[in-house]
Amino acid sequence: MLRNVGGIDRTLRILVGLVLIALAATGAVGWWGWIGVVPLATGALGTCPAYRLLGLNTCPLKKKD
Repeated sequence: MLRNVGGIDRTLRILVGLVLIALAATGAVGWWGWIGVVPLATGALGTCPAYRLLGLNTCPLKKKD
């Protein structure tokens, strides 16, 4: 799979995912907090299917010499 999620984007996705999962696990939010698994997974893997469909890419390109 090609990476299409850059560094800052990945970090934010992982943080948001962890916060949502923690809130759901403690009961601070409803069951919908478990949706945090999605940004956590896309951040950890570095690829986002929605970005691919929309043609977005926040990952910096490496130059080939």
